[in-house]
Amino acid sequence: MLRVNRVINQTRASISTLQHLLNHEQKLFPFPPQHFARKSSNRFFDIYKIAIANKILIPAMAARKFPAVDVIYSDGRKLKLPVIFNGNGGDADKLAVPKASLVCLSFRANSQGMVDSWSKPFYETFSESKNVQIYEVSFIDSWLLCLNPIKRLLLRFMRKSIDGEKDILQKHIVYSFGDHYYFRKELKILNLLTGYIFLLDKFGRVRWQGFGLAKQEELSSLLSCTTLLLEEK
Repeated sequence: MLRVNRVINQTRASISTLQHLLNHEQKLFPFPPQHFARKSSNRFFDIYKIAIANKILIPAMAARKFPAVDVIYSDGRKLKLPVIFNGNGGDADKLAVPKASLVCLSFRANSQGMVDSWSKPFYETFSESKNVQIYEVSFIDSWLLCLNPIKRLLLRFMRKSIDGEKDILQKHIVYSFGDHYYFRKELKILNLLTGYIFLLDKFGRVRWQGFGLAKQEELSSLLSCTTLLLEEK
């Protein structure tokens, strides 16, 4: 009985924390408000700049495949990323297969500001494109938050209207629960404190990659590479 009460108390504490942190957010617990990124100095984020982003589009023949990952929307809809053209049905039949997908990965709270530094300018640039999609994937590996009752409660807190839903380009905010070791291993992701940005083509190949907080020249590279990718046959 004492053990049960302890678990209940821990669960209540977690729910209380979630309510406080997710008041006006649709991001992964315990992501801070977006103004955190604005108040934080670039020097702080530079600690997590593990590499410079690609300057040119990776040739299709040399590009590696992005590993499959199961994600879930806040309303309970499920999806397998990447959404690709392969002629085998599945998610590709239900969704329009984009020519270019920006996939942003966050494993810890502090990386959300880094992801925003890439996704917001990208969204503003391609908001009228029918051939581009943005996926922000937040990974949740806490055993408590992965329990089905807590998981459902967490997703309910996340459920809000998507910003920019009047635009053609949709930003998909999705979550992946559970262990992600093998997924990270395929992408050679070791540092969980930084953000990872991938530009994928319609076959799910990684054609460009960035890390950490976006710099102006890196943003220019991302936007130009996306334009080139959209022009590919």
